[in-house]
Amino acid sequence: MMFRWLGMGVVCLVMSIGAVSADEGEKGTSAVPTMDTVVVTAGRAAEKQKTLTNNVTVIDSDAIEQSPARDLGELLSEQGLSVRQEPGNLSTVSVRGFRTDSHGNDLKSKVLILLDGRRAGTGNAAKIMTKNVERVEVIRGPASVQYGSAAVGGVINVITRQGSGKPAVFVEGGLGSWQYEEASMGSQGAFYGLDFSATGTRSTMEDYQTSDGDTYRNTGYDEKENLSLNVGYSFNANHRLGVIYTNFSVDEAGSPYYLSQNDLVSYVDNKNHTTDFVYDGSTVNDGFSWKLRYFTGKDKYKYAAPDPLYPYVYEEITDREGAQAQITADLDMVTLTGGVDWVNYEIETTSAPARATYDNPAGFLLAKAGLLDERLILSAGGRYDSYEVEIKEGEGGKEEDDRFTPNVGLAYLITDQLKLRVNYGQAFVMPGADQLAADYIDPNSGAPISGNADLKPEKSATWEGGLDFSSNGLFASLTYFHSDFEDKIEFVSLPDGSRSWDNLGEATISGIEGEINADLGALNDWDFVLRPYVRFTYLTEFEDEDENRDLYYTPDWTASYGIAFSHWIGLSATFNVVYTGGQSVEDYENWNYIDPVEIVTLGSSTVASLAITQTLLSSDRWGKLTLRGDITNLFDEDYAYVKGYPMPGRSFFLGLRYDI
Repeated sequence: MMFRWLGMGVVCLVMSIGAVSADEGEKGTSAVPTMDTVVVTAGRAAEKQKTLTNNVTVIDSDAIEQSPARDLGELLSEQGLSVRQEPGNLSTVSVRGFRTDSHGNDLKSKVLILLDGRRAGTGNAAKIMTKNVERVEVIRGPASVQYGSAAVGGVINVITRQGSGKPAVFVEGGLGSWQYEEASMGSQGAFYGLDFSATGTRSTMEDYQTSDGDTYRNTGYDEKENLSLNVGYSFNANHRLGVIYTNFSVDEAGSPYYLSQNDLVSYVDNKNHTTDFVYDGSTVNDGFSWKLRYFTGKDKYKYAAPDPLYPYVYEEITDREGAQAQITADLDMVTLTGGVDWVNYEIETTSAPARATYDNPAGFLLAKAGLLDERLILSAGGRYDSYEVEIKEGEGGKEEDDRFTPNVGLAYLITDQLKLRVNYGQAFVMPGADQLAADYIDPNSGAPISGNADLKPEKSATWEGGLDFSSNGLFASLTYFHSDFEDKIEFVSLPDGSRSWDNLGEATISGIEGEINADLGALNDWDFVLRPYVRFTYLTEFEDEDENRDLYYTPDWTASYGIAFSHWIGLSATFNVVYTGGQSVEDYENWNYIDPVEIVTLGSSTVASLAITQTLLSSDRWGKLTLRGDITNLFDEDYAYVKGYPMPGRSFFLGLRYDI
């Protein structure tokens, strides 16, 4: 099956090449990582891939621009991660069996999303657009030693583009299936020490059809807007002051419920905006570098069911602010990065508890040493987090807790092209304010709800080992991991009729993840890029230890594979296939509210996409005109990530972009 689909992709590429004429341009670029690829997330400072002791994936600007994805969830799905999308602008991402939380803020997520190295404030990947993104770095595995609570399965760091080169402006527009309309404009560049990069996008969409031809009503949205701005001033080569602003909003995104019980009126409003003030500096010889940051933002979530008989509205507003201060010392054989983080959340909702606060100062120290002519890399780190949560308005009290998190790793360069690495890390998720400190009456059931001050954080311990190989346009990586997760927090009923929380659940997750990425053009000295690739995660074990069963909503296989092409004539194309294995799920769609919920299997899916861009005009005088065409769900697969919520059938997009 894989080879048949790849063969069809090659045919499409060949047909596309034959349909265009040559134009002057640059040789195609490759998205294949190397041992010298620089990352900033794993150690909170710039370092090369060859010094990493854990598994880090880099999605660079070329891969982002060639992708038909419009938000972070769609982009990560193409990278072989398990992404669960559903109507209502909801998208969760799973790394190694752990998942983000799509509703509200990110405090109870088990995978942490960052924006430019600090908490994004949401676990919903559909809220983060990709238009002004330079690259995305994914730490696969625990990262609480660097970033604190919620980084159990991993960290996804979205890095905003920083302007460079001659100032330029672009405008872009496109039309697609389901009456999809999109318009974008932006500018980027640098002059006299000032750099800037800004993009704004607006789109609308009507209800979509499934592959069976059924119109899934109330799946469109009125308006989606996104603005991203990164502006800075470098007052010499070693010092930069910057401001980063992001804003996302979607108005009346339909919340249609199951197709079999289609809700035609309920909708969701989502808004998220943040502002960062950043100072980066270093000494003349780069022996010391530092970063100072203050950020503030707000996340709004609203669900409305305007039923004339039983109207219902739920709103959650999270005001957040935080700060970071860190310094990195490069001491020849040893690199030290230390600093402090602080984040504060103020949460208001229209249900109980109505107001809660979350305050988290932390300190960390990360060390890395290069021995044996820097062929042997040793890494270690520790982080101390202190938490204070409070339930206000007479619905609870105040509780405190803390947590220390260690991490150690080793990497050995067997040759300049082959690296062996092992890593051990712990991670955790702190209990929420309601779980620790609540004391109120549930307005729906009338039952007393009380927090449990003795709750322990949910925590994990992960061992992993792997090999990375990079040479002349070829990159391959293979990793085995094993995670023990314990003290899962669950909602329980007490003998007196009240309800609370307790540490009850345990799980074991282990598996293999890998990647092969080859630029055949570089290997054969061609003047174009032809890059087949495959990425996968296979869970060999994902067991709920208490109930002796596989974890629900967890596919055993997730993979993406395909082929990318780009040429100096201005043509690029990407054929991508995403495979998601079957999984056990709870069948709430057919539940009668009396008997236990039945466990059923949600079938596997194989979904292909094709994206082609062609430069129509390119000159110094007139600028650059580019035509783009995308087909998603190319073979009209009938599939769903959530049972009862079928995804769109085959859809098309055609766009035009002008750069000057």
